[in-house]
Amino acid sequence: MCFFLWFKIKLMGNLLNILWVILAFIVFLLLFFISAPYGKFTSYKWGPTIPAKFGWFFMETPSSLLFLFYFFTGKHKTGIVEVLFLLIWEFHYVYRAFIYPFRMRGSDRAMPITIVLMALFFNFMNCYFNARYLFWLSPGYSVSWVVNPKFLIGVVMFFVGSYINRQSDMILQNLRKPGDKGYYIPYGGLYKFTSNPNYFGELIIWTGWAMCTWSLAGASFAIWTFANLAPRAVSNHKWYISKFPDYPKQRYILIPFVW
Repeated sequence: MCFFLWFKIKLMGNLLNILWVILAFIVFLLLFFISAPYGKFTSYKWGPTIPAKFGWFFMETPSSLLFLFYFFTGKHKTGIVEVLFLLIWEFHYVYRAFIYPFRMRGSDRAMPITIVLMALFFNFMNCYFNARYLFWLSPGYSVSWVVNPKFLIGVVMFFVGSYINRQSDMILQNLRKPGDKGYYIPYGGLYKFTSNPNYFGELIIWTGWAMCTWSLAGASFAIWTFANLAPRAVSNHKWYISKFPDYPKQRYILIPFVW
């Protein structure tokens, strides 16, 4: 009886995750026609706003806290692999929620509350699918998984992507002096090759996560990351070209030497 209940719950979870992936493709298409109104595309037509740094804090914090909740309440919380997944996830989201927003310069710019709420919904669902699978629905990961090539390659990708992402963020942050709200052409790091190395790093991060967890939930995160960031990368690239006549023409949109 317990087995059939577990199987029914897991099947329902997979169906919901598949619907979540289908929604990602719909959002991917829509974002080519609508630029999300934050950062350089901020718009006051989307309703009331809050300071951008608090918007980032409020929308990223639940991913850190909810993942912890599922870890401590799950049935797979004592395995070494699950502990490693927790540490890897928190490595990203503690930075995203509690460090990155307060390093932003010109962060007194506004962010629509509607964007914060939509991001909250995304982060809640994404965390729900990943944490619920890893700590509740999966059959558990044996200790031998830490030497599996999928896990090792995925972890390397995750931290390489994190380095690229954070280095690129730092380059952008250092373009401005405190209080400066201007925009400038970024140089250094992978900005030599692409207009959006921070997004490129994010893609590597969550593709690595999908590899090391080897799960539908992890794959859905990687798909959603591309669905959110690829259209945004196109908009950023076009914006730079229109804003700066001397913008380097050799830069790719998102993936160096590819696109």
